[in-house]
Amino acid sequence: MRAIKASLLLAALILLGTAKWLEKKEAENKTMSLTVNIYYTGENGNARKFAEEMEASGTAAKIRAEKGNLRYEYFYPANDPETVLLIDAWENQAAIDAHHATPMMKMIAELRDKYDLHMTVERYVSDKSGLPDSDKKFVRK
Repeated sequence: MRAIKASLLLAALILLGTAKWLEKKEAENKTMSLTVNIYYTGENGNARKFAEEMEASGTAAKIRAEKGNLRYEYFYPANDPETVLLIDAWENQAAIDAHHATPMMKMIAELRDKYDLHMTVERYVSDKSGLPDSDKKFVRK
């Protein structure tokens, strides 16, 4: 009988611990954001043409308007005319997943194929603590 009570108590503690861990993870998910840097590379200016078509077609604007999108911007590296950098930031993984389920993803894939682009992807989780004081002295406002 004692063994059963001890087992039940242990099971209850494990469930309680799991619930608290899940609560903590959910809270973290609400406060962290994700940034994805996508480097599109092509030939003959195709990466820039892709970015220009994304903007001109209104697709980029639609993505910016999606729930959970924090940033969707294209940049051109000064030292590489055949690459475009997309900085794509989202409130959380659920927002990215919802974006990936939209019909726009098919259109983006078709445009990548049209311009024969290749991609390199970097993914970052936000640091909500902000810029450390030791780094602030290097920032000119």
